[in-house]
Amino acid sequence: MTVKEKVALLRTEMKKNSIEAFIVYSADPHLGEYLPAEWQERTWLTGFTGSAGFVVITSDKAGLWTDGRYFTQGPRELEGSGIDLFKDGIEGTPNYIDWIISETSEGANVAVNGLATSHSNWVDLDTKLTKNKRQLKDLPLLNNVWTDRPTPSQNPVFEHPMTYAGQSVTDKIAAIRGKMKAEGATAHVISSLDDVAWTLNLRGSDVECNPVFLAYILVSLEDCFLFVDLNKLEDDAEKLMQKSSVTLKSYDTFFDHLATLKDQSILIASNSNQSIFEAVKTNNTIIEKPVPGNLMKAIKNETEQKGFETVMVRDGVAMVKFLHWLIHSVGKEDLDEYSIGKKLYAFRAEQKNFIGNSFGSIVGYKDNGAIMHYSAKSEGSAKVTNDSSILIDSGGQYLEGTTDITRTFALGTVSDEFKKDATKALQGLIQLTLAKFPKGTRGAHLDALARMPLWKEGKDFNHGTGHGVGSFLNVHEGPQSIRKDLNPVELRAGMVLSNEPGYYVEGKYGIRHENLILIKTWKTNEWNTFYEFETLTLCPFFKNIIVEEMLSQEEIEWINNYHRMVSEKLGPHLDGEVKTWFESLVTPF
Repeated sequence: MTVKEKVALLRTEMKKNSIEAFIVYSADPHLGEYLPAEWQERTWLTGFTGSAGFVVITSDKAGLWTDGRYFTQGPRELEGSGIDLFKDGIEGTPNYIDWIISETSEGANVAVNGLATSHSNWVDLDTKLTKNKRQLKDLPLLNNVWTDRPTPSQNPVFEHPMTYAGQSVTDKIAAIRGKMKAEGATAHVISSLDDVAWTLNLRGSDVECNPVFLAYILVSLEDCFLFVDLNKLEDDAEKLMQKSSVTLKSYDTFFDHLATLKDQSILIASNSNQSIFEAVKTNNTIIEKPVPGNLMKAIKNETEQKGFETVMVRDGVAMVKFLHWLIHSVGKEDLDEYSIGKKLYAFRAEQKNFIGNSFGSIVGYKDNGAIMHYSAKSEGSAKVTNDSSILIDSGGQYLEGTTDITRTFALGTVSDEFKKDATKALQGLIQLTLAKFPKGTRGAHLDALARMPLWKEGKDFNHGTGHGVGSFLNVHEGPQSIRKDLNPVELRAGMVLSNEPGYYVEGKYGIRHENLILIKTWKTNEWNTFYEFETLTLCPFFKNIIVEEMLSQEEIEWINNYHRMVSEKLGPHLDGEVKTWFESLVTPF
């Protein structure tokens, strides 16, 4: 079916149920960024594949809201669908709830699927709609429209051993119970998949590129229940749960179990799905607070930090071998963006304990590099020749950790304008890396450091500068971030983040440089405890697209010192022509 045909079927269901507007979020019952195939409702309905964005369908109009990462991709994927693109965060773009009110009549019913709607979204919707004499309904209308959904994954759930996790399940649950007691909670629901996986030292593959599995946890002060497809648990996982006093229950019984809870004070995060709140609100007290384990997960222990250091060497070796192959093959072999991404996967697959990609590789040639989350298709992706520039953003999942790296470089002649923009973006990466900052600093306080070189030219980029990264978990991990928006979470020692300023010129080129960085304690004195960043990623930058005259002495020294470290750590694992070429990249300015 075409998008128009799918929307028409949905409108028929809306009319049957007296619904004037229906909202489809990019969400599943666990509210993750990346979704299992059977819950990719918005993508199925609209054809828009971005990881962020939601669509509102009325009787005669349709609009999709998304952020700056997809302002170029959105119009391409929505072309001919009858769905308008609304650029979130841009002046003049209407708030979607205001738009719904303007497009519906007084007394209208507006519907969502409560399972795929966060409680915070539900409250915002319900409050504003009620104030404007509209009613919010929980109706999973797409169940009657998307009738050939993929079946849920039956991939195994396996143990993530202490060798890599560094902390036992028993200790993690005890720490969570300590936080529960401090909040006055007697029960706690954990629904986000990476928090479930981290808490129980288990991993799976129900979501592409994310080593997680569909499950819920219910923790009380005495018991801990895991609701999961019991057929998927490997023997080691089942034994670990038994050893850790975790009771196993079927995934399908979760909401029935919630309905039995009475007179409990239940800690639930506001980004949990609305159906959870509905199931417990009548006979219990709800404590709406962040998941305690979320922050614990973000602060990597010593074992996890060593794991990151280990996989960065492997990933760096794979990247150097790949880059050597690409530079020496382009113009001689028939290459396209998709085949290049497959080749990069093959180089990573040669490395010890490699499990798979940490996200779909972004290989953007020429102007496709300006599409921030570009995904080259197997059919029809751009041919790549020895001309212009290419942006490659990729990462790997290893048993010891997760990687995420972007390098932009020339495959042929690039303009002076490109080189200046590439230099400015690299200066932003360097300035953020060099930051020293006191305890209590939030990501928004540092974000300007990465943007300032571009700001001085009247330029900017429409995405965050840094996101948290999991330890053999999701490549996008909270709660910390470095971005313009004020995130109240303090940056703390042990957190791993990306550092990825960029610059994009639609129709011409895209530039992004990205390393992963670890927050470490620098010094403690009478003023405060101060932190600094340690760079984890190991891969050369291409100096032939950098204008040396634009760099300060401090920036030149940083590049030279970084390349010296890359040489020391990767050099022993390279040989022959690859090593000779690699050594030419890491020579000092």
